[in-house]
Amino acid sequence: MYSADETQLYADRHTTPESPLLARLNRETHVQLLYARMISGHAQGRLLSMLSHMVRPWRVLELGTFTGYSALCLAEGLAPDGVLHTIEQNPELEDRIRRYVREAGQEQQIQLHIGDARRIIPTLPETWDLVFIDADKINNDTYYELVLPQVRPGGFVLIDNVLRSGQVLDSYVVKPSDKDTQAVRAFNDKVQADERVENVLLPLRDGLLVVRKK
Repeated sequence: MYSADETQLYADRHTTPESPLLARLNRETHVQLLYARMISGHAQGRLLSMLSHMVRPWRVLELGTFTGYSALCLAEGLAPDGVLHTIEQNPELEDRIRRYVREAGQEQQIQLHIGDARRIIPTLPETWDLVFIDADKINNDTYYELVLPQVRPGGFVLIDNVLRSGQVLDSYVVKPSDKDTQAVRAFNDKVQADERVENVLLPLRDGLLVVRKK
């Protein structure tokens, strides 16, 4: 028999390593910030980069920049002259994000917006090839409905943390006060029934829902 941890370690050893810059950002995030587990990290970062390379998007939207790790990964696959717009609620993270974007030489490709995504999204008159939703989970449905009309047919929406540490499972008893888990459960069920899209839920880390607009 094998354990899930052993399987993950094996998978990590057989996944392309993160760049020295991303490794430094990963470590700095874990050393200096609370809730460091919010960072995408090695395995998911490489998947985001791989998906971006496969799509070769001209326009990418990310909701929830945190320290910028996932934005840097998604930007790796941008088409020539492609642009990634990323929105972060917390202004205290802005200097760190901009510093790493600058060090990565991606100041022209990555445009950072600080503020409430619900207000910023309508101000961005773009057609999205790829969207990554990794913000406050209780608003997943709101973000989804805001961005989906702007996603091109055949474009993709990625939603992170859809397993919520297993709390979405039927066997888990959700407390009435746990509004986030209730929201994620309802959102997952909604996407599964949404005839506008096709979807697959990947059990990578805390769950990544991959959605393709028909």
